[in-house]
Amino acid sequence: MGWNQHADAFLELNFRAMITRLPSLLASSFRLARQADPRAARVVLAAEAGRGVAQAVSLLAVNSALGRLVTGGSIEARLREAVPALVTVAVVMLVETLLRAASTYATGRLEPVVERVATERYLERAAAVELSAIEDHAFHKLLDTAQYGASSARRMIAHATRLVNAMISLVAAASVLTVLHPALLPLLVTMTLPSAWSALTNARRRYESFHTWVQHARAGYLLSGLLTEPAAAPEIRLHGVGPFLLRHFRAMSETAEAEQARLARLAARTGLIAAAWTGLATVATYATLGGLLLAGAMALSVAGTAVIAIRTGSGSLDSLVLEVNQLHEEALFVGDLQRLYKEAAERAIPVGGDALPDEPREIRFEKVSFSYPGDGARPALDDVSLTLPLGRIIALVGENGSGKTTLVKLLAGLYKPDRGRILWDDVDAVTADRHRLAERIAMVAQDFKRWPFTARVNIAVGRSSAPLTEERLAASIAEAGAQDVLADLPRGLDTLLARNFSGGHELSGGQWQRLGIARAAYRRGRILIVDEPTAALDARAELEVFEKIRALAGTGQTVVLITHRLASVRHADLVHVLDQGRLVESGTPDELLARGGVYAELYSLQAEQFSTRVPAPKPPATKLPAPEAG
Repeated sequence: MGWNQHADAFLELNFRAMITRLPSLLASSFRLARQADPRAARVVLAAEAGRGVAQAVSLLAVNSALGRLVTGGSIEARLREAVPALVTVAVVMLVETLLRAASTYATGRLEPVVERVATERYLERAAAVELSAIEDHAFHKLLDTAQYGASSARRMIAHATRLVNAMISLVAAASVLTVLHPALLPLLVTMTLPSAWSALTNARRRYESFHTWVQHARAGYLLSGLLTEPAAAPEIRLHGVGPFLLRHFRAMSETAEAEQARLARLAARTGLIAAAWTGLATVATYATLGGLLLAGAMALSVAGTAVIAIRTGSGSLDSLVLEVNQLHEEALFVGDLQRLYKEAAERAIPVGGDALPDEPREIRFEKVSFSYPGDGARPALDDVSLTLPLGRIIALVGENGSGKTTLVKLLAGLYKPDRGRILWDDVDAVTADRHRLAERIAMVAQDFKRWPFTARVNIAVGRSSAPLTEERLAASIAEAGAQDVLADLPRGLDTLLARNFSGGHELSGGQWQRLGIARAAYRRGRILIVDEPTAALDARAELEVFEKIRALAGTGQTVVLITHRLASVRHADLVHVLDQGRLVESGTPDELLARGGVYAELYSLQAEQFSTRVPAPKPPATKLPAPEAG
């Protein structure tokens, strides 16, 4: 139920506002086009303007030809006099065809480029925001809606192109009608107002419905994805989760279908009302035209041209209203994209800042507190003060939920503290150059990303900005002890680690962990943060990994180690013990064991599991023969 919460969209548009916003909509479309491909944008604008002028010239030429054909004289003479006008109509039609082809080609070039540029900016800004923004519900909803802005930007180009053509064609037809008889112009407008109201009303309903249901739709996609997700497949089959997911997917789909049916019902009703109004206006228009003919206020040739101009103008006005409406609807989604650009800029990781010391001696947490947004429980960290001496192995231990992972995320600059300071010697991390800070950090998170790339790229992505060299790659693999993992792969480093692609391969949890450590080693950060590095390893592999970690510390690299296996931290230079978000103990492993506090208690609990005497196995019982079937 929490997925379906509607945040009010900017639906203030009425017909007057739509006309008022028309220049800005066109300007926005042209700006997108010019940024993507200036030359193609100029071609489209020139071609559509030329088509409008050609239509005006064509109407005047038709009027001239009709005038010649309905005057007195022989048929031959009338045809001869009408030839120049008919030739003009033919030439104008040819020119209009060429201009339409030029516009179609340039628009076809523009649309994909506009979508790509808009998508790149969306992804670029989404990747540059603080981690707290990505984890924020409201900002993530904006990400959901703004992702449609790129395709809307593409469609805006086509709508704007047709809108310009409709405007110029309408101006041409209206000008001709005004010249023929001023009474015809208001009737032309009256014919199209009902369809304008209908299109605008339906567009606002669709947009409002989209914002109301966007997260409901995302939840439905999530459920359908779970049914085909490889990670969920074993449990779906073993625990019979499939019918449960299908039942909820069906329920969500049925509610979404009911919403679509509601929109269709309202659209049909609105369309019927608009069609009735349009029919009455059309009857009035042609009745007026007939009255002018009967009264002798209009010649027959002029009446014929007026009929063509009315039909042309009505079609252009219909197209104008439709395209303005469609352009506005797409602009709403592009507006979401622009709102994302703005909010992402406000929540972006700052660029620049104070320089960190080249060779800092320590990192100090001074009365640091941090709470996750929307979490009403106790703080994840509460008034924590501790020191991390650099060039050492520092272990963070404590039970689940004690704040260990939160602390290292603050250390890495992924979060900013709510209160307190994190100092690199005397430089506050909040005011420091965050990008430079990140350059010094390498992290093997407990849930590190298993990229669907080759093994080579999975390691080298640790520092994608560095040139990929075989020497650096081999050294990283050796430091992680991952040679055997890669040797078992069918194509070695070039094996694709994504089973859902042809030729792809999947690693075990322990193999992935080795690869994650190799990735961190490739990064060569001055501070290596390792969160539960041996969770998926057997005892022998665990011992090897910790030997590698100690070797890294021996070269002067700082290692911050998070682990529940307290026997693994016996070689740490310093241990900080956290409990429910607070620092409760600090010292060397020997000092903490001698002190008899929380660390000693947890250590004893784990040691007892291995010190208990294992009873001798009983002799196997006599095996009875299995009963026969049937």
